[in-house]
Amino acid sequence: MASALLAGNEASPSLAEAALRRALEKCGESRVNGVLLFLTAEFARHAQPALNAVARAACCTEVAGGMAAGVFTEDGWVLDRPAAAVLVFSGNFSLAHCSPDGAGSAAILSYFGGAFPGHWNAAGRWRFGGSFAGQPGQVEEVAWQHGRLVRQCSVQMCGARVDIGVSSGWRLLGGAFQVAGDGAYELRTVAGASALDHLRRHLPSQNASDARLPLASLCAVLADDPGWLGTDGAPERGFAVGRCEPVAIVAANADGSLTLARRIPPGKYLAWAMRTPQSSAADMRRSVAGLAAAAPGPAAAIVFSCIGRGPYHYGDEDRDIACLRERFPTLPLIGSYGTGQIAPAAAGATRLMHNTVVTALISHPSRSADVQPDS
Repeated sequence: MASALLAGNEASPSLAEAALRRALEKCGESRVNGVLLFLTAEFARHAQPALNAVARAACCTEVAGGMAAGVFTEDGWVLDRPAAAVLVFSGNFSLAHCSPDGAGSAAILSYFGGAFPGHWNAAGRWRFGGSFAGQPGQVEEVAWQHGRLVRQCSVQMCGARVDIGVSSGWRLLGGAFQVAGDGAYELRTVAGASALDHLRRHLPSQNASDARLPLASLCAVLADDPGWLGTDGAPERGFAVGRCEPVAIVAANADGSLTLARRIPPGKYLAWAMRTPQSSAADMRRSVAGLAAAAPGPAAAIVFSCIGRGPYHYGDEDRDIACLRERFPTLPLIGSYGTGQIAPAAAGATRLMHNTVVTALISHPSRSADVQPDS
């Protein structure tokens, strides 16, 4: 397996083809079993010609992937200009069509635009991947499979073991409290205080007195069991397997209530959390460490990151990629900056997340794969 990244001034098929040929040179092959291709949004009107050029150059019909806000490999990242990132599969590794009913045991790499496909929630299959909401005026098809534009891409990772790590980047601010959810979006009180006052009491001192709270960096974390919101790594494991659910805070209201992005069912336990560049990088290191312990000799990595992470979060650098490069200096990797990330949940279904990094290590099969905690 080998990857390549190429950027240019025009979103042309030749740019994507040149990236593919560079990857072929790295792996020493003239033809491959599959190609994973991510293109930036500048290719919206030129995606199909780019796919045709890549398929011809690779002598391969299974070209899968999708469009994204930005792309990256181990050589760097590109945003706000035309770019193509390629990962080629050869030898025992391949990409294969995934049947509509999801039969089979191989992990499914999935990518989509628009609404989350409901049938992907079926238990028993491993799905990982991402999504891209696109831009105004962009074509609906932001994914591809078999070298053709599609709304949803689902391909099996054949001949490979896949270990998945999830890094949410959240750091809990205190313990858990049970809330009397009434199914409304407004959270009015927590532990006898207004929700806004309760949140302020748990913020770091430098943020507690701010007139405008950094709501984009804050969230409410919900769980059925308060143990998931405790100590000893339980929250990190809970985020990784879907037992802890981060819920965005949409607004802080004049009456002291907080408007959340989803309704709170009765009996849920709640804790506050904050994301900073420091907490995100530390969380990513834990995620990579867990993956390295499970898969010490991977052949490649596929990463789905949020546009809210990466250079925009860390200040013109991507410390998430750096964490992977520190642990696996020579590992080929490919990734996209999208608007959503998907990974397996604890019950075997698939969950859609945001502001998250989902990392899949691809290895030669030796035992069954597992979802690794981000701790």
